[in-house]
Amino acid sequence: MNNKIPGTRWWRIIAPMLIACIISFMDRVNISFALPGGMQTDLGITSQMAGVASGIFFIGYLFLQIPGGRIAVNGSGKRFIAWSLVAWAIVSIATGFVTHEYQLLVLRFILGVAEGGMLPVVLTMVSNWFPEKEVGRANAFVMMFAPLGGMLTAPVSGAIIAAFDWRWLFIIEGLLSFVVLIVWWFLISDRPEEAKWLPASEREYLVTTLARERQAHLAEEPVSNAPVKAVFRNSGLMKLVILNFFYQTGDYGYTLWLPTILKNLTGANMAGVGVLAILPFVATLAGIYVISLFSDRSGKRRALVRISLYCFAGCLLASVVLKENIIAAYIALVMCGFFLKAATSPFWSIPSRIAAPEVAGSARGVINGLGNLGGFCGPYLVGVMIYFYGQNVAVCALAGSLIIAGTMTFFLPKKCDHVPEDAATLSSDKKLHRV
Repeated sequence: MNNKIPGTRWWRIIAPMLIACIISFMDRVNISFALPGGMQTDLGITSQMAGVASGIFFIGYLFLQIPGGRIAVNGSGKRFIAWSLVAWAIVSIATGFVTHEYQLLVLRFILGVAEGGMLPVVLTMVSNWFPEKEVGRANAFVMMFAPLGGMLTAPVSGAIIAAFDWRWLFIIEGLLSFVVLIVWWFLISDRPEEAKWLPASEREYLVTTLARERQAHLAEEPVSNAPVKAVFRNSGLMKLVILNFFYQTGDYGYTLWLPTILKNLTGANMAGVGVLAILPFVATLAGIYVISLFSDRSGKRRALVRISLYCFAGCLLASVVLKENIIAAYIALVMCGFFLKAATSPFWSIPSRIAAPEVAGSARGVINGLGNLGGFCGPYLVGVMIYFYGQNVAVCALAGSLIIAGTMTFFLPKKCDHVPEDAATLSSDKKLHRV
């Protein structure tokens, strides 16, 4: 980016997006602390049902994926997220009053519906604000919501449960959503053209650059009306769906069972587990940033997704092999955290490379929605595996899912990768020199 162009968008757009995503993450994963913190005992929930309760969120999560992406492209993502914040705040608070496991299942499903459009809307809004050479880093900052949410959820949830009980965990964190709603509404804007607070030079830069990139893309792959079926006709996008399914199976299988794994490994109380769970998410933050830098500088999206997923799987297997040494096993789990979300920045930079903007908005919804069915399968798979075979086999199954996801990158088209401008210019100069 030209240093003379103001960077107002980096904090006026990314900051509220990040905060809203953090709250959504806290609301979806706080059950991972509530279950071993008393909910499982109070409601008489088995490990199998605990897996269903953790994962059913992602069944509801499917419903608003495509509508959310299309609304962000053609309407107002700002209003969509505002109403979503209201909905998931109410559902989260209601969860604090459940008395039966089936009430919990219904509310978790509804929470999934309420949060379903969040990621495709946010990622589409990012593409409305950041040119190609910045979008990888912009996506990375937004995707940091997972580690930051984990860093906040772990100690806060552990402390609330230790001081009060699991019911207050849902009530207090639900109320935070109303606070975030105010921040979101007064800071965010859908597009540069609508932002009155944007400096004129920055607005001109964004409008001109984004329009040029859009026209260049349409010249290569023109699309009219962009029906949803255009997403399913794109073989590259369908491969991303499959990849994301197996990725999210490993991702949320690890994330939603981490407190239980740590409790079984160390024997610590919930406050102690909350403290131990911080470091893996600190590592996640570092992993996202490091891989996003390599992604934008090299443009090798596929290779970086593959490496991140294979390393994640390797660290999971290491935590099982080293289980007799508590410190070594914990270090392996921390390293899992480093690679947990590392693939997200290069991964979410790919849809816009293989689909026109009109298709990419819906594509993000399809990829995230169908892919996140793995968010149901992962926790459920772990619950079933623990019930029948034990925790170690469950962790190995998650590693297998990640290996499948990483292998899928070999089948993605070459245009998923992006040649940085400097490299492209250098290559062109070399060709001219030879001539």
